[in-house]
Amino acid sequence: MPGSTFVTTPQPRPAESAGATSAPTYPRLNARTLRFSLGAPRTFTIAPDGSRIVFLRAPSGTDRGIELWTYDVASGAEHRVADPAALLTDGQEDLSPAERARRERSREGAAGIVGYACDRDARYAAFALSSRLWLADLDGGEVRELPSVAPVVDPRPDPTGRYVAYASNAGLRLVDTHASTGGTPAERVLVGPEPGETTVSWGVAEFVAAEEMDRVRGYWWAPDGTSLLVERYDEAPVPQWHIANPAQPDQPPVPVRYPAAGTGNADVSLWLVDLAGERREIRWDAAAHPYLVDVSWTSYGPPLLRVLSRDQKSAQVLTVDLATGATAAIREDSDPAWVEIVSGTPRWLPDGRLLTTVDTGETRQLAFDGEPVTPPGLQVGGVLDVDTDGVLVSATTEPTEQHVVRVGPDGTVTPLTREPGVHLGRASGGTVLLVSQSLDHDGSLVRVLRGGAEAGRIESRQERPPFTPGATLLRLGPRELRTAILFPRDHTPGSRRLPLLLDPYGGPHALRVRSARAAFLASQWLADQGFCVVVADGRGTPNRGPAWEREVLNDFVSTLDDQVEVVEEIARRYPDDVDPGRVAMRGWSYGGYLSALAVIARPDVFHAAVAGAPVTDWRLYDTCYTERYLGHPDEQPDVYARNSLLVSAAGLERPLLLIHGLADDNVVAAHTLRLSSALLAAGRRHTVLPLTGVTHMTPQEVVAENLLLLELDFLREALG
Repeated sequence: MPGSTFVTTPQPRPAESAGATSAPTYPRLNARTLRFSLGAPRTFTIAPDGSRIVFLRAPSGTDRGIELWTYDVASGAEHRVADPAALLTDGQEDLSPAERARRERSREGAAGIVGYACDRDARYAAFALSSRLWLADLDGGEVRELPSVAPVVDPRPDPTGRYVAYASNAGLRLVDTHASTGGTPAERVLVGPEPGETTVSWGVAEFVAAEEMDRVRGYWWAPDGTSLLVERYDEAPVPQWHIANPAQPDQPPVPVRYPAAGTGNADVSLWLVDLAGERREIRWDAAAHPYLVDVSWTSYGPPLLRVLSRDQKSAQVLTVDLATGATAAIREDSDPAWVEIVSGTPRWLPDGRLLTTVDTGETRQLAFDGEPVTPPGLQVGGVLDVDTDGVLVSATTEPTEQHVVRVGPDGTVTPLTREPGVHLGRASGGTVLLVSQSLDHDGSLVRVLRGGAEAGRIESRQERPPFTPGATLLRLGPRELRTAILFPRDHTPGSRRLPLLLDPYGGPHALRVRSARAAFLASQWLADQGFCVVVADGRGTPNRGPAWEREVLNDFVSTLDDQVEVVEEIARRYPDDVDPGRVAMRGWSYGGYLSALAVIARPDVFHAAVAGAPVTDWRLYDTCYTERYLGHPDEQPDVYARNSLLVSAAGLERPLLLIHGLADDNVVAAHTLRLSSALLAAGRRHTVLPLTGVTHMTPQEVVAENLLLLELDFLREALG
């Protein structure tokens, strides 16, 4: 009779068991290498004179223990500065709940040294390892542990290199690296909650800033190292939820503060704190603009704040008067939909002009003092670096690509990458670093440029994938939907009609169709199992301009229309190779929402779906993301009802597999459980796979491997 079926994760296949000598399957290798990302150089800092590059890299493509390295630009020599295995004598890494939460927000699946910060001249690097504080002398190579109070979160040296600040136990603490025994304490609390303030934290970003605004830090050093701007937030207004572990009924649920749409956010303020702990509040109209989007404090001008209204339709850029704590608005932006957050802005240019972006017509352009300096059609994604040579910008004219351009002080635009691919970069002191992925090579290519010419490369130690994906990039339909199509590598055109599997994310602020091999490895493996796999980016995705992004306003359901159009176009273009009578969709997070929506709303097109960690009721998702697109639920209840899967659950006619980590604190398991209840109430058969101890990420090797295998088994059975 109709109902829900619960399945559990199977044990590893025999060939993958401990002690097996056969080569790992692709699913196991994909999980072991963190989707073939381990071993790639990452998190770069270039010294102001351009002589040194600091970076992180795992020792191999299968080792998660990230190490700290330097690269000498003149000689091309690489030097390992800090090895976690050597620093931790017992080999065990102890992660605090605060550090685990920070890594969850940043989607960090690796271990070891996953972050660091340098002083102004890149002579020292501070990092946290196993909840302890470490400082590396990048000139001499010495690494020493500094006195600290665990857990250590986000340590940062001051620009001069004498002090290191770090967050711990809801406070911000300070270490004097020059303190002598018997003098001023080497380590002390700088600022923290008052007695009884159990919901207050200093020096770290609140949940919505880290999860939805790409701001993972909560304090900023003054350019001279004599004071800091420090965030204080109070979570008392935020509802308290509980994450339980049903597999361990003897353990109490873990309380978490989760700002669901329409509920309270943390009360955020900013304070100027000197090295003696004296503080002064930085004041702005937080009632009108409660979101603190970002802070920039450089030697080019006074501190800059970017603040945003709760409905995100109004934003201000503020300067700070450090003597009084007062702020003054120097730029205001408004939009009837929402004001976009662009990484790296606002900033001061060295000559004192204000660097921002402006949305003009169909293009997001870089602006100096409000005047656009990049041409129409070149979509600016973010600012990568600012120095006296100009602004290094991530921008593109083609949504599947990402390029690096330099915009000079006079507005001259110079492309630094031209070959199709996904490129990022850093620049300082005449040295330019370019990190490139492409459909023409595996992994990341890291080039160092001096004087416009390649001066060297930083080695990538990524594992080489066992196959090369054969993705063909298309523009489909009158909307020119960017789409990738992949057939089995042994497929002969016209030889057989394959079931069609859509593999999208499909939501705002994320792209899946990229000119890079790594984007299509899992899709190619699925194709090789007997599918035509299609990945498509529809409305709301980046790189196609402000109007395209805003098509999802009040209407997530419409993103399914683009996937339907893709199915129709693929069936028309490949009538002898795909079977439109066997179509499925798989996805995670927003992609999970889209997959479940597909079989509920359009069973005439989609015949099966796998929905991983789906958002099923947008009232259960966070304030900042959800209200940006759907408004406040109390003001627009009809919008939330129209976009909810719970309301339309009775429409399910096709096989649906729901997967959810029970420890997920981003898209909580209640999403899947409530949808399952609604389906059961309507008598609709479905399958639920609960993942014990798994968060929104699935970095566990066996779990990630078996999820792919289970999805494959489900899809094969559902599509016959």
